[in-house]
Amino acid sequence: MRGSTQLTQQLGDERAHQIVRQHNQSVREALEAQQGREIKHTGDGIMASFLSASVAVECALDVQRRIAGSGDLGEDALKVRIGVNAGEAIADDEGLFGTAVIMASRICDRAQPGQVLVSDVVRQLCAGKTFEFTSTGEANLKGFDEAVTFHEVRPAAASGSTPPVSS
Repeated sequence: MRGSTQLTQQLGDERAHQIVRQHNQSVREALEAQQGREIKHTGDGIMASFLSASVAVECALDVQRRIAGSGDLGEDALKVRIGVNAGEAIADDEGLFGTAVIMASRICDRAQPGQVLVSDVVRQLCAGKTFEFTSTGEANLKGFDEAVTFHEVRPAAASGSTPPVSS
């Protein structure tokens, strides 16, 4: 959840805290539904891990749906930014560390409110799944030598027709 300091200043501590609690509940419900694992609360967000890239993307989309469906927030409705990356992290009792984790954080920082932004490796790992990816270009991220290609992801649009079958 980005802009939490500004949100607190605009709404006051009590209302902002209520919104953050609703955000955390929505994220945790989506994590449970997708069998994700909460790694740590970052103050204004939650870092999580998953068994596969496609499950991580499905959870990210589920978080967006749940938060958009939090109708009791009214004009204070959240627009969360979600970044997804895949890679081999170093795990210990305190969390996950390493290049893949840093990249996920940098991707999240680039996402726009209400957007799920993923690395190209996530798009490749999700080949054949029911997601639509739109390239948002590439950029150099702080601390990385090579440019990274980003994709916005959405659930695949229902076509209403039966897909072709090969025999």
